[in-house]
Amino acid sequence: MDPTAERRYVLTLSCPDTTGIVARISGFLADAGGWIVEAGYHSDPGTGWFFTRQVVRADSVPFDAEELRARFAPVAAELGGEADWRVTDTGVPKRAVLLVSKEPHCLHDLLGRVAARELPVELDAVIGNHDTLGGIVRAHGVPFHHVGFPPPGNGRHQAAKDEAFGRLRELVGAPDVVVLARFMQILPADLCREWAGRAINIHHSFLPSFVGARPYHQAYARGVKLIGATCHYVTENLDAGPIIEQDVIRVDHGDTAADMVRRGRDIERMVLSRGLRWHLEDRILVHGNKTVVFR
Repeated sequence: MDPTAERRYVLTLSCPDTTGIVARISGFLADAGGWIVEAGYHSDPGTGWFFTRQVVRADSVPFDAEELRARFAPVAAELGGEADWRVTDTGVPKRAVLLVSKEPHCLHDLLGRVAARELPVELDAVIGNHDTLGGIVRAHGVPFHHVGFPPPGNGRHQAAKDEAFGRLRELVGAPDVVVLARFMQILPADLCREWAGRAINIHHSFLPSFVGARPYHQAYARGVKLIGATCHYVTENLDAGPIIEQDVIRVDHGDTAADMVRRGRDIERMVLSRGLRWHLEDRILVHGNKTVVFR
């Protein structure tokens, strides 16, 4: 959603599927005076769940988002105790923290999009486990923090790594989204749980193929004809969280591993920026290990 656009209230909901859900929600919004400008629905027969995203003009409702939440709560309860829902206000900017290592391409892209106001977000900080990218971050007026991680083989390696992740947690705080923009550290299980549903990773492979390190080199060795990138939510299972967005590019026998890396970076930039935008615009509903994305 364009941050300069009219203010909107966004209602998202997932619940057990049954008859009358659309009528109940649209009737509630109509009774509140809500002018619906966007509506998306999905019924999943495999899981028996229903998903929707509704957008109304804020100036059409005679109360604020907090009151809208309070009034909708009984409706959500009617739709089942398992209903997962939220109401957000586009007039309240979302906040993000980026985690980086040494690879600059995704960071450059996101900093440029934020500076151009193409993403509805405010960057609280960029945190790197190397200080390589600090200069470009500060040039954009964004705070940069360096949190060093110990090299493997050190006798205190695990204790020092735990200390580093503790410092990382403190610096990140509680933003709306944590973006792993080629952050080459595996998050511990407790952080994955704490950041569930708001930690986004870009994996330089078309998952579930070629998980882990050096996926382009794995793809080169396998002789693939397509390479891609995957934006997904972070979970305790490495590179196996709910997938938000993917894209591919064709390669052939003449491409080297270095060619694949170079061309893959273009896909990574696009896939990460799309996934982040959809998260910021509340277009993604997670159910189990799958997502419904109202693009």
